[in-house]
Amino acid sequence: MAEEKKGFFKRLVSGLTKTRDNIVAGFDSLFTGYSTIDDDFYEELEEILIMGDIGINATTAILERLKEQVKIRNIKDPRECKELLIDTIKDQMTVDSTEYEFENRKSVILVIGVNGVGKTTSVGKLAGMLKDQGKKVILGAADTFRAAAGEQLTQWANRAGVEIIGGQDGADPASVVYDAVAAAKARNADILICDTAGRLHNKKNLMEELRKIYRILEKEYPEAYLETLVVLDGTTGQNALVQARQFAEVANVTGIILTKLDGTAKGGIAVAIQSELDIPVKYIGVGESIDDLQKFDANSFVDALFDIHPEEN
Repeated sequence: MAEEKKGFFKRLVSGLTKTRDNIVAGFDSLFTGYSTIDDDFYEELEEILIMGDIGINATTAILERLKEQVKIRNIKDPRECKELLIDTIKDQMTVDSTEYEFENRKSVILVIGVNGVGKTTSVGKLAGMLKDQGKKVILGAADTFRAAAGEQLTQWANRAGVEIIGGQDGADPASVVYDAVAAAKARNADILICDTAGRLHNKKNLMEELRKIYRILEKEYPEAYLETLVVLDGTTGQNALVQARQFAEVANVTGIILTKLDGTAKGGIAVAIQSELDIPVKYIGVGESIDDLQKFDANSFVDALFDIHPEEN
């Protein structure tokens, strides 16, 4: 397990190369280029953070905390700021709760997200991961809106070795959830994962659809713990933050899956999401293979971003 974690950390470090070039290179020249910590220094730091997709609110909070610590510790040399900045970013990413309660009891995981963000793929990977933990997993293909979503999910179900309950294209998603719940109960499944359609441009329909699904779950499966995960595409930067906000308005979002972090310069968005929405990023994806979805750990993420290897510290 430790080996696997190490392997993923390596992939994370290489996946975040572009983000690192985008943010950390700027930091390095900042810390060596200034001889004193003054307004210009903070201004340039602010620009690097904002350009690195860390978001305006998170950046402001990070800077305020940094200034406070610099004062308290009476730090004069910009180079001494680097360690402090890293710790400040980690602090800023702390959220109230990152429990994976659904691993410990009968659960339903609803996965929502707009098309093209890697939602169906994430559902497949999540199913594989939970099955590897010895869970009995059933997939519900409730994204009946997008042609081929069910087909794609079936391929993932086969790859992960889990059962899938599907509907016809255009079928009522709530009826698919109803059938999937019946199957989960009949087969005594540990976890039911439902892939649902995410059409943000038509919020009213999405709200109605989710409401119907929530009602069915309350009525038919009240004993199951409900987790609602939103899938966001890391390459879209600030747009992912906007989407997360919009989904949080229509659903009780308990966590985020951030995909496609490999090869994007916008990985800083993970910092913005955690700190601005106070919704934990629970999983991140850094590649195409089934084991490229892993639990998110803010400290490891920041270490990978700055290419700090914990075992070397």
